[in-house]
Amino acid sequence: MPLYVYAVIQADGSDGETFEILQELDDAVLTHHPESGQPVRRLIGMPNTPRRWTDSQAKSTLSPANLDRLGFAQYKKAGDGKYEKTAGGGPDVISAD
Repeated sequence: MPLYVYAVIQADGSDGETFEILQELDDAVLTHHPESGQPVRRLIGMPNTPRRWTDSQAKSTLSPANLDRLGFAQYKKAGDGKYEKTAGGGPDVISAD
């Protein structure tokens, strides 16, 4: 379901407050604010389209240094139900025992 951005139309014709609303593709364009009843117009924005990721982008995004910098912990399977920490806080080893 797309997220649309609308602007309230001021008395002088300029844009006022903006708000976002989720609408189905086949829903009619809003002409009035759903709560206040003021006239609105839909703004054109940049679409949020998925990007193609290369292997190097995925590796750098999920690198231990980047995950640690962002405050995430990363564990790698060490065998026999044990996982060893490679990045971030938390216990050094997690065991399924």
